[in-house]
Amino acid sequence: MRVVIQRVSSASVTIGGVVRSSIGPGLLVLLGIGHEDSGDDIDYLVRKTAALRIFDDGEGVMNRSVVEAGGEVIVVSQFTLMASTRKGNRPSYIEAAGHEKAIPLYEEFCRKLSGAIGRRVGTGEFGADMKVALVNDGPVTICMDSKNK
Repeated sequence: MRVVIQRVSSASVTIGGVVRSSIGPGLLVLLGIGHEDSGDDIDYLVRKTAALRIFDDGEGVMNRSVVEAGGEVIVVSQFTLMASTRKGNRPSYIEAAGHEKAIPLYEEFCRKLSGAIGRRVGTGEFGADMKVALVNDGPVTICMDSKNK
């Protein structure tokens, strides 16, 4: 399981011209799910995401988590994070989980992250053509893979 976490001033997900989710300051989390991922991967990445100290404290030092900063979160499924580019120029998505496995894991990730931060987590729609807008704050972008602990 892979995440790309971006600290944002604002972010939104629009589907079919309708805003599905929008937030002010917080995190935009792009989530890629592999066919070998499980609840253990979710637990690891939820714990790390909720506790990641990438928000400024009173002295301008990145020393606070999204919880401590009072930030919001949007989680967007993104199977392309599982792309392999080892051969040729056309990415292979063979490592990405299919819908039947990925949707329940995505929903569980969102539910557990919501519990960890103590507030509702905004979402996209799994498999939809989404327009994701964000203002990256910093910029701060962190990538994590649950298989590289």
